[in-house]
Amino acid sequence: MTDIRNIAIIAHVDHGKTTLVDQILNQCEVFRKNQVVRERFLDSNDLERERGITILAKNISVPYKHLKINLIDTPGHADFGGEVERVLKMADGVLLLVDSFEGPMPQTRFVLQKALNLHLKPIVVVNKIDRPDNRPQEVLNEIYDLFIELDANEEQLEFPVLYASGREGWAVNEIGDEKTNLTPLLDAIVGYIPAPPLIEGGVQLQITSLDYSDYLGRIGIGRVFRGNLLKTTKLSVIKRNGTVHEVTPRQIFCFEGVSRVETDYVACGDICALVGIEDIDIGDTIADSEFPDPLPIIAIDEPTISMTFTVNNSPFYGKEGKYVTSRHIRDRLMKELEHNVALRIQETGSPDSLKVSGRGILHLSILIENMRREGYELQIREPKVIYKEIDSKKAEPIEILTVDVPGELAGKVIELVGQRRGEMQKMESKGSITAIEFHIPSRGIMGLRTKLLTATSGEAVMHHRFYQYEFFKGAIGKTKNGALISMEDGPVTGYALDGLQDRGRFFVDPGEVVYKGQIVGESNKDIEMEVNIQRGKKLTNMRASGSDKAIKIAPAVKFSLEEALEYIGDDEMVEVTPKSIRLRKLYLDPHERKRFNLGKIASKEN
Repeated sequence: MTDIRNIAIIAHVDHGKTTLVDQILNQCEVFRKNQVVRERFLDSNDLERERGITILAKNISVPYKHLKINLIDTPGHADFGGEVERVLKMADGVLLLVDSFEGPMPQTRFVLQKALNLHLKPIVVVNKIDRPDNRPQEVLNEIYDLFIELDANEEQLEFPVLYASGREGWAVNEIGDEKTNLTPLLDAIVGYIPAPPLIEGGVQLQITSLDYSDYLGRIGIGRVFRGNLLKTTKLSVIKRNGTVHEVTPRQIFCFEGVSRVETDYVACGDICALVGIEDIDIGDTIADSEFPDPLPIIAIDEPTISMTFTVNNSPFYGKEGKYVTSRHIRDRLMKELEHNVALRIQETGSPDSLKVSGRGILHLSILIENMRREGYELQIREPKVIYKEIDSKKAEPIEILTVDVPGELAGKVIELVGQRRGEMQKMESKGSITAIEFHIPSRGIMGLRTKLLTATSGEAVMHHRFYQYEFFKGAIGKTKNGALISMEDGPVTGYALDGLQDRGRFFVDPGEVVYKGQIVGESNKDIEMEVNIQRGKKLTNMRASGSDKAIKIAPAVKFSLEEALEYIGDDEMVEVTPKSIRLRKLYLDPHERKRFNLGKIASKEN
């Protein structure tokens, strides 16, 4: 089997994976002459295109010389690590992209470690070499240091290095070579990445990702590890729990370019999609009924963050959403479990709420964002880290936090992270930028991005990834000011906002309709305050000079979904509807809020 190569493209977020794949597709003439090719072709869903990040892994193939190269585009965020771990099982090698200025970043380490553990052969591509601030030699040294740090064996350290510009569509073996096209990169894939091993025997295929079509139902995607898959072969599915039963796929597809082509035969080592097996799940083995041998189960990292999803019970319930009941929310979350293997869902004892756990706030916020776009209304309690018991002691998840900031602002960053139990590990200069690495508890990261951006006037760039569980680091002091809470229902008036400008910053604009108990701003002080933002000006029939001053209102602060989830406290919730993201108190009535706060104080004293 010398005519197939399976390779995954791995990199830190925004180092140019999807852009490079665009160029490979164009240069290998995958698209027809009259076909219009859009940029970032593989970022297929709206959220991926809006945010410029890859969320779901994608499979395509490109023809090159006499070979078929199966390319797998992977996410760069550690929050989608569940996706990365599975799809790397389909590959024999990896293309590691590293930005020629930024060098290896936290997620570079994360995805590379997964690849090295699976003994995949790496090709290193120093991308964006056309950047004016590039530093390829230093970056290459950092890559070697990273490989050694991750215990790469001698064979893995003998990787080829190419220099490329994914945007311009060229790659070279040496920086001084003529820059024409991506042929050197494709030649390196063919020459260095091994062909899949030809293992004879009964067919064995493992499902590593799922797709869904309204017309075809569930589609299982995986690689044939042993034997050849024929449509006439009698097949059985071996579930994760060990149960075995016979199945008959309606159709088998293989990947040709960016589309799927129906076939009756899939060779050993190739990647294919099976249609018509309804109870198929990720990690299941499809095997010959006569030799139903299971493949090793795919290990998935445990979740580190949990949130409680509840039914929307605010006064605006049902005004904007289509699906609002607990049954709708439960069914949608159970459907998500089918392909989102890093997700966990637990009962809370209440029929109106479910505890949802994931790999990080971004992982869960993408799910919530997809739900609101589908027409769901729900409320989410504040994120909580998942603690463990190690040697009878409480342990919490620790993250590696990297902050890139101009050198003169490094002191502010160190001070802010230190207040949240962050410990500095190293600090190095990259031109005018200083990169600082910390170990920090996951709970310390919540709400930190906003504080860093405020302290550095928007100059700080932060990335973080899960590191390990360590013993509890101690309490983190309160870092948030009190909330400004609406006293009444109704539209916000400019007159009222103008009079309250000195009380804090506001999250709402004049004319916006709010309800009693909704959080409309943040106070300058650390105490909560109820404000009347519906107050109108008392009109008289007298005209007097100077009585009508021009209203000057600071622009409202608008939160993204992740920022809102990081911002709320333990007695607050985020209300999410297809049109709005609102912050609210858990108890809308002020008397109930007082009782709740008194109960908290009493439990602390006990």
